[in-house]
Amino acid sequence: MKRISTPRRSASLSSQLVTSLRAHIEAGGWPVGTRIPPEQTLMEELGVGRSTLREALGALVHLGLLEARIGDGTYVRASSELQSVMVRRASSAQRDNVLELRTVLEEYASGAAALRRSEDQLHQLRELLADADAACAGADRTAAGSVDALFHRAVVRASGNDLLIEVYDHLGTALTSSPEGLPWDAVGAEEHARLHTRLVDAIEARDESGARDAAAAIVQLTRDHEAEAPRAAEGR
Repeated sequence: MKRISTPRRSASLSSQLVTSLRAHIEAGGWPVGTRIPPEQTLMEELGVGRSTLREALGALVHLGLLEARIGDGTYVRASSELQSVMVRRASSAQRDNVLELRTVLEEYASGAAALRRSEDQLHQLRELLADADAACAGADRTAAGSVDALFHRAVVRASGNDLLIEVYDHLGTALTSSPEGLPWDAVGAEEHARLHTRLVDAIEARDESGARDAAAAIVQLTRDHEAEAPRAAEGR
């Protein structure tokens, strides 16, 4: 495990510790969603007192990088302040607005990926497509949702637009489907898989228009499924 840089001794030890911990999070030392080590472990590793550590962790909670859960510990919520702000904003937005934003980003990214993708990126998309099919065939919705998110991130990365990639990565799971949002009935699951295959086929064929259409159709399928889910639940 990558070690955290020990802060230099000075009057602003807490401030230095905030900087050190923030850099550690941004570098992926503590991935988003993971629980950070207990206070005692961090105190011993960093050579700081409890009050200094708590002050630094509190500052990172205030910045939105960490989240303190009573009785469970402290978790990494975001890898940067920008990600924290964007995820919080997307999470508070109407779901239709989020899906519209996802359509705009993924439709453009898919078209660009069709024009710019490398052979290695195409191979990765094929592998993720196979992983997604396997995950959807099982009962683990969390695993299926994770693979689906990885697939769409890979499409965006194949666009070659660094700023678009950064924005999409910062928004993260606020954009992609939750496990419950995936179409789990047989008909929906088949259509979900078909559209993803159609998207990869278009990217392979360098068909910009076809890739954009497939990406838009995938988000529309999610929108339709999420709209239908409450009605289906009422009918049970």
